[in-house]
Amino acid sequence: MSVTTPPGSATTTSPTSPPSAAGSAGPKRRRALGWQLRFGILSLIWGFSFLLIKVGTEGYAPFQVTLGRLVFGTAVVAVVLVMKRERLPHGARTWAHLTVSALLLNALPFSLFAYAELTIPSTLAGICNATSPLWGMALSMVALSEDRPTRRRVAGLGIGFLGVLTVLGAWQGFSGLDFRGTSMALLASLSYPVGWIYVRRTLAGSGHSNLSLTGAQLLVATAELAVVTPLFTSLPTHFPVGPLLAIVALGAVGTGLAFLIQYGLVAEVGPTTAQMVTYFVPVIATAAGVAVLGESLSWSTPVGAVIVLAGAALTQSRPRARPTVPSVPPRQDGTRNEPITHSHARSRPGHS
Repeated sequence: MSVTTPPGSATTTSPTSPPSAAGSAGPKRRRALGWQLRFGILSLIWGFSFLLIKVGTEGYAPFQVTLGRLVFGTAVVAVVLVMKRERLPHGARTWAHLTVSALLLNALPFSLFAYAELTIPSTLAGICNATSPLWGMALSMVALSEDRPTRRRVAGLGIGFLGVLTVLGAWQGFSGLDFRGTSMALLASLSYPVGWIYVRRTLAGSGHSNLSLTGAQLLVATAELAVVTPLFTSLPTHFPVGPLLAIVALGAVGTGLAFLIQYGLVAEVGPTTAQMVTYFVPVIATAAGVAVLGESLSWSTPVGAVIVLAGAALTQSRPRARPTVPSVPPRQDGTRNEPITHSHARSRPGHS
């Protein structure tokens, strides 16, 4: 689940450089865990997040689940900020933009997913989350001048949304589908790319590290939910242990720790590789919902999910650049020289 994408991940650094100034100085420290293992751990964490949301809403109101999630997630990131001695951003304009990004990337989608899972299975919520790259590509082609529409991207969007219709059972007239819950899950997935585009336009080149910006963003999102939650819910009279533990895990692990892992992956292997985790999340969410919660699964759900992921992957792919053969001027006799190939180069003296 792309829940805490660092605000500056696509704006403040190159794809292969560390997102903070502190990480760019000196030799890189060797990680205790390889990036492939951390990539797998992040996939599992975000895949199981939808199960934890479902369990949390069995004992607490959706806004309370979201507030608890943000409190524990912010606490984890705050501890790391203190350990790294990083400061929160400064400037009223930066905090104003962070207020909007906190709403779009945290408070709103987290709450919508929690409300959605009151009436839809966690498996469906996880698959709806996989549509974020599709929404993002569609919006970026309109809002960002550098993301021009291509045949490959348009085809990917068409295939992806065909997968959405397959998941929802369009040929059956959407029979048995909970429109309210499904719409909330899809709206939550749409909120993420809207937030990413907003951050890219407003916080690019702010001079603050990704860790500092995201810590502030989570703090603002927590404050937003702290204001909203008492207006729509009442204080619980009892505190079920199982749902409470699910909320703690959802916040501390599914939000705080997951962001830190993603933060490290982006710094080490770049955002393109790190974002591939999106394609594993719905698979794990579906398996967890069926195996742990006993949720039913019709054939159209996994088939549609595969189509969605195929379309999303196609929108993110780039065509291979064709190798150019340097032109060689004709000989004096009018014939053309043969282009120098790698085999020719290797056979000549001076080429290793």
